[in-house]
Amino acid sequence: MAERRAAVQEAARRRNGAAPAPDADAATDVGLYRRMVEIRRFEDAVQALFLKSEIYGTTHLYSGQEASAVGVVSMLREGDRVAATYRGHGAALALGTPAQALMDELCGRATGICGGRAGSMNVVDLEHGLIGCFGIVGASMAAALGAALAFKHRGMPNVAVAFFGDGATNQAYFHECLNFAQVERLPMVFVCENNLYMEYTPTHTVTAGAIVDRPRVFGIPAESVDGNDVWAVREAAGRALEHARCGEGPAFVESLTYRLVGHSRSDPAKYRKPGELDEWKTREPLVVARRALAERHGMSEQQIAAVDDEVQAEIDLVCERALTAPWPDPSAPVREFAP
Repeated sequence: MAERRAAVQEAARRRNGAAPAPDADAATDVGLYRRMVEIRRFEDAVQALFLKSEIYGTTHLYSGQEASAVGVVSMLREGDRVAATYRGHGAALALGTPAQALMDELCGRATGICGGRAGSMNVVDLEHGLIGCFGIVGASMAAALGAALAFKHRGMPNVAVAFFGDGATNQAYFHECLNFAQVERLPMVFVCENNLYMEYTPTHTVTAGAIVDRPRVFGIPAESVDGNDVWAVREAAGRALEHARCGEGPAFVESLTYRLVGHSRSDPAKYRKPGELDEWKTREPLVVARRALAERHGMSEQQIAAVDDEVQAEIDLVCERALTAPWPDPSAPVREFAP
């Protein structure tokens, strides 16, 4: 598993390091980087606020996996839909959910994207294409499958995307949804964010064979990609989305990535091998993107740092406003979401 992952990532680095993709320009690339920084700084703030007891319940941070959501979402079209996991802050922000509305939600405020009643794991933002974040492992696949089925029956030119973790590939949801999507030729893309660990368990110790081979058994085209390289993810997502959008049925992308934090709020991640985290930090999404901005567009460290500082200032303001936002009125009706 480790050797295959390294080979995939090295191939992606060679493919993307020489020159930008045909549609890439400085503004596009900086925009991708900025969105990933926003997700990282947002998650840093979530952790800090949680430790101060300003965020209730539990939290599952997306830190280290930013290139997956940003890369895939950047290739979507208006009307496409996304179902995410309980680690869904990254997908929400990548889709355009305002950071303020999302932070207000996590702090339980009435101005939150769901009125302060969803918390961290159950965010919905239909305006920006997010049909939900799902706490049940694998449920995002079933939700996206439903959206894809609706697209097909309504004759709509849209695609539904399901983000899920490697742990979900050993769930019944995974096999049932792959089978149904292929039999019905649904416009759907499965995106497995393989971060090496099923909660606390190394994936390879409980998973037979390669995950990317499983959809191929159903006749679904599948590829593994360096999930820490946003441009590699964009290219793979573009191919998968085009396949699904053209009526050819579902496609599958395995994004090989790594979370830089524990599974959830109470996880110190002591199960990692010594030195593993430090090694991954040398090729995490922001490091890869900074290197690419310098090589492709000649951006200096100061120019890149200016983007970081601007985003940090925005997130600091988001936190200040969230902590002074009003609490929900218990007598107010729960917000309804139109289909």
